[in-house]
Amino acid sequence: MMANITELSDKTFNDETSKGLVITDFNADWCPPCKMMNPILEKLSAKDELGDKIKFTSMNVDHNPDTPNNFGIQGIPTFIIKKDGNVVGRMVGYQPEEKFRMALEKYM
Repeated sequence: MMANITELSDKTFNDETSKGLVITDFNADWCPPCKMMNPILEKLSAKDELGDKIKFTSMNVDHNPDTPNNFGIQGIPTFIIKKDGNVVGRMVGYQPEEKFRMALEKYM
């Protein structure tokens, strides 16, 4: 897993996403758009980027079916943004870096 991104499971999801501003990347190892997002997530999750304002998390949908099912995730990557435990945003599919950054910044 990437340095500044916390890997979640069905068991840890609620605790890890209940406080502050959190983005969760729902993905799979076999997903090309998910792999294309990895460098963008790695860059933006750095402490000198957005990592000091947003907690970046990731969940493999193949290993953790319950949480994606609870959120009605049908396509990956899907990004769920939560603020203090409440879903405030959702993005689906590959996002260019600037578009992704701007989408996140509106929640800060």
